[in-house]
Amino acid sequence: MNIHTGEIQLVPYKEKYKEVIQTFTLPSEQVQFTSDPGELLEKAKSDRTKNVIVILDYNGVPVGLFALQTGDRVQEFTENENALLLTSFSINHNRQRKGYAKKSLALLQEFVKRYFPMKNEVVLAVNEKNIPAQHLYEKVGFQDQGFRKMGPIGQQIIMHLLIMK
Repeated sequence: MNIHTGEIQLVPYKEKYKEVIQTFTLPSEQVQFTSDPGELLEKAKSDRTKNVIVILDYNGVPVGLFALQTGDRVQEFTENENALLLTSFSINHNRQRKGYAKKSLALLQEFVKRYFPMKNEVVLAVNEKNIPAQHLYEKVGFQDQGFRKMGPIGQQIIMHLLIMK
C-alpha cells in the first residue's frame, strides 16, 4: 500500500521507474549536495541497507527519490539503534518549485510507520552551506539538536525527525 496525498505518493522503488529516474537532472548548485539519482539506483543494487523510495506525482510519474538506510552506517549519525538515515534526496530539476519536496517529506512519518514499524526516528546530514535544504527540513519537522559531522565538502548539520507512533 502506498502512502499518498491527492497530489503525490511515496512508494518503494520498482524497476519500472528506472527509465524515468535515469533521465533526472539536477542544477549544478545542487549536484554537490546529493547523489546522482542513477548512481543511487546502482549503489542500492549491491547495498541491501539502502531502501530507495520514489516520489510519484498525481499521475504516477516519478518526480524525485531518496533512500532510507538501515544498518551500521546509521550509527555514524546517531546513537539511536532504531533510527533510519535519509540520504540522496532529490527532485528532478524540471519538477522543482512545485512543492513536491515538502509534500513528500510531510508523508515521511506515515511511510516509516508502515514500512519500518520498529523505527522511531529519521536522521539526515545536510551541508551547512545548503540553506534551502535546511529550511525545507525544518518546515517538515526535522530538528537541529546541535550535532555536527565533517562531510566530503564541509561541515554537516545532523537533523532529527522523531516518528510519532
